[in-house]
This record gives sequence, C-alpha cells and structure tokens, in this order.
Amino acid sequence: MVVPKVRNRGRTGCLFADGRRVYCQDMETVHRNSRPAWAKVVDQTRCIGCHACTTACKSENEVPLSVTRTYVKYVDTGIFPEARRSFQVTRCNQCEAPPCVDACPTSAMFKRADGIVDFDKSACIGCKACIAACPYDAIFINPSDGAAEKCNFCAHRLDVGLEPACVVVCPTEALLVGDMNDPSSKVAGIINRDPVTVRRPEKETKPKLYYKGGDQVTLDPLAARRPDGGLFMWSEQGEVEHGVPSGHPGPWNSSAAAVLSYDIPHTAPWDFRVSLYTWTKSIAAGAYLVPLLLLLTGVLTITHPLWTFAAPIVAGVFLALTGAILIWDLEHPERFHLIFRRPQWRSWLVRGGFIIGGYGAGLAAHFGAAVNGVSPPTWLGWLGGGLAVLTAVYTAFLFGQAKARDMWQNPLLPAHFLVQAGVAGGAVTAIAALVIEGSGTVTAAALTVFAVASAAHALMIAGEVLMPPPTAHARLAEREMTHGRFRGWFRLGLAGALVGAAAPWLGWVAVPVGLAALLAYEHAYVQAGQSVPLA
Repeated sequence: MVVPKVRNRGRTGCLFADGRRVYCQDMETVHRNSRPAWAKVVDQTRCIGCHACTTACKSENEVPLSVTRTYVKYVDTGIFPEARRSFQVTRCNQCEAPPCVDACPTSAMFKRADGIVDFDKSACIGCKACIAACPYDAIFINPSDGAAEKCNFCAHRLDVGLEPACVVVCPTEALLVGDMNDPSSKVAGIINRDPVTVRRPEKETKPKLYYKGGDQVTLDPLAARRPDGGLFMWSEQGEVEHGVPSGHPGPWNSSAAAVLSYDIPHTAPWDFRVSLYTWTKSIAAGAYLVPLLLLLTGVLTITHPLWTFAAPIVAGVFLALTGAILIWDLEHPERFHLIFRRPQWRSWLVRGGFIIGGYGAGLAAHFGAAVNGVSPPTWLGWLGGGLAVLTAVYTAFLFGQAKARDMWQNPLLPAHFLVQAGVAGGAVTAIAALVIEGSGTVTAAALTVFAVASAAHALMIAGEVLMPPPTAHARLAEREMTHGRFRGWFRLGLAGALVGAAAPWLGWVAVPVGLAALLAYEHAYVQAGQSVPLA
C-alpha cells in the first residue's frame, strides 16, 4: 500500500506493506530506478468522434485502406428526439497478459520490457492465431505485406521521447499515454483517482487501455443492435470476407434503445481451410488408432496387411495432406519453417507442429519396417498410438488459446476430437479392410468401431447443444451454428452422425455419409465459433 506524503527523515513517499515499513525514499527516485509501464487512458467524456486519431495513425504508420489500427465506433441511444451518441476509441488493449503473444508460434507478437505488446513483421508467418486469440478484435493482416499488425502505442515515437501520433492530434485531449509507474503523470493520476473501466475484464488479460466515462453500450460488443441491412453511417456493410456478415442476429445484452451507427467490417481469421484441416487430421490420427485398437483386441494379427501397410500409408497420406493445408492457410507459406527454427513453445501451433512431425516420423518407421519384411515392434505401435492421440486432440488446446471465442472454451473438446478421430478412422479402416479382404471379420469390426464412435459423436453434439452456454457470446455462436447461417452444415453433420451410428443396419452406405457429415460438422463448428463480433 502506498502512503503518500508521509515524512521520514525529511523524505516523502514512504512505502508500506502489511503495516510494516519496506523502504522510504523520494518517489522520483523510485520512478527513475523503475522501468516505464505504458498505459493509455481514453476519456470518452471528451471524445467528439472526429476520427483524427484514425487518420493520424494511418499517416504515421502507413496503414493501408480497408484496415485500421484504431477507429472510433458510434452508438446511438434513445429514440428521437431524445437521443444521444456515444463514442468508443477502439484499438489494441496492450494487455499485461496478452493472449496474442502466447498464441504466436514465432514470437512475431512479443511483449517489450516496458509492457508494450509489439510485433515483428519479418517473423510473422501469417497463421492468424494472434487474431483468433485477441478478445478485442484489434489485430489484422496488412493486405500490403501479409503480416499481422495492430496498435503498438507508436513505440518508435515513445522510444525517442515523443507522444503517439493519435495523442498529438486529438483536439480535445481525449487520448492520454503515460507511465503508470510515474505518479506525476496524468495517466497514473486518472487511473489511481477516477472511475475507469476496461473492456472484457472476464478474459483476465489485464488490459492497459482504460476508459474514463465509457458507455456500456459501446464497451459491450453485444449491447447495441446492428442496423438492418448492414446500413451504417457513411458505409454499407453486407457480407464481408469468409462469408461473415457485419452484424450478429441478437438478442442483445442491453434493453436500451441502442443501435450501432458506425463500425468497420470484421472478418473471421480462419476460413474453410481450418475446417478441412481438422477433418484430414482426424482421418490421419484415426487411420492408425483404429487398426491399433483392432490389434490390441485380437481382431488383427501383427502380420495382417491392414496393420503393416494400410495403417501407416493411409495415416501418412492424410497427415501429409494436413500439413499441406496448414501451410496453404498461411499468409507467408514460404516462412513455415520458422515454426521449427524459432519456436515459441507456449503456442499450441508450435506444439502441434512438432507432434505432427513426430507422428510422421513414427509412421515412416512403421512403414519402413514393413517394407523390409520386419513386423513393426510393439513399442513402435504404442509410440505411434500415443502420437496419434496427441495429433487428434492438440487442436482442442489450439482452439482453447483463442480466448476471443467462448464457444471453443469447452473442457470436453479434447475428448470430442478424439471421438471424431474414431469416426474418421473407423470409416477409412472399414474401407481399407473391404479392399484387402472383402466382407470379413476385420471389416465388420472396423464398421462396428465406426458405428460406436458415430453414436458417441452424436451424443456429444447433443450434449453441447442442449446444455446452457456459459456466456452470451457462446450462446450467440451456438445459435449461429444450429439456427443461423451454418445450420445447414450443422444439421447435415448431426444427421450423418446418426446415419453412421446405424451402420450395422444400414450397411456400407453409412460410411461415406458419416465421413462427409463429419466434415460438414467441423465446418459449422469452426465458422460459427468466429461469427460473434468482439469490438
């Protein structure tokens, strides 16, 4: 606890903790010996919505058209003639615990010693994991160079003693940047004295962008309804990239007569390629796990061609396809090697890359032993099985790092991905067994695994849909999946899972239907999870 203006041997600014004196020295000395902790205060009682900050930012940082590091959102509250307009200056929140830094696989997003979250374009591979992780929709891909960027407090100006461009041009001094460790700074004074708020504190990112006089209808992205037809002030927004419209269908968190009158388009960072990658990865993992299960239960022998050749070949082909899709999804595919050359180990994209690499090596060893006429050793099967499980489930943790998306914060997601690997693996194993031996014991067993996994998949879908979502964000995303724009994909996925569960009675027609339906469900889940606005 800081006790100001306490005298001790002629000095002021004594510091105490738990009632005991820790040290006592001049506060200027304390500040001089500490690193700055930059923070920004946006005084919304002063903001007039002139967009000078947006224009200055674009000029200073050479931000191209169609993207912005900072912009001003307008919300109109009330009914004419008794109406008012609220503004919100929207940008990076410079979090104390930035999820974008944890998610970035190459440390292209990093936190400086002074607390500023900055970026290194030369290290960015364009994976868009940082965009998915940011709860404030503050990061974008620069269309000019394909790298992620955002507001960085004009760090290049702060480093030479200048204020950020937006602060300099603001005509009403609504924007302030200062050192929270300096008690004489205006920012520290406002934060320590006045009522201020931050956006989405439940995400536990500890933002250092503070709003004074902020209006809830602007701070909460779900509080104000979107205008009909996407007709905003000065702009018309219909469908934007990835098929995501500019608004959400509601309901809204506020009962006030609030309508969003100006905003910028918001796009989903991950498109159909991520949906496709989750599907091929399920096949790659399941194509080894299901034969391993049949081997352990005595249905397969260690010399059966389904185990010695088909399992590593099918799994290897789809694993290679998974890697190709992941690289295809990058804005800078030529830099994919940076995941391995300069890994940032907190990122599940990095961990997943090494898991896939290890699994591929295990499959190659299995196939090499079979080609040389040697039965793959038991330990290799166990190793490959363990890596296959990790390959199946690691995406759940990757989605979990996307703190922006509440629907993906599901503790049962790893188990569900493992079940989906059982569905995919049962399907391709049944097809491979049919080709190798026709309708026999192994084929029937693989079909049974496919049916059981499909039933479990359908039950988990039903459980996730029937359970009340934990947040309004998750509820809206789920509604988009089940009754909104992605309802066709979702219903196809659920119906196909039920068809797969009936495979013992329906026969072989259930296998391709169940496999295609799994892809449809993956697409609905991935895209609906990104459909709710964040800013």
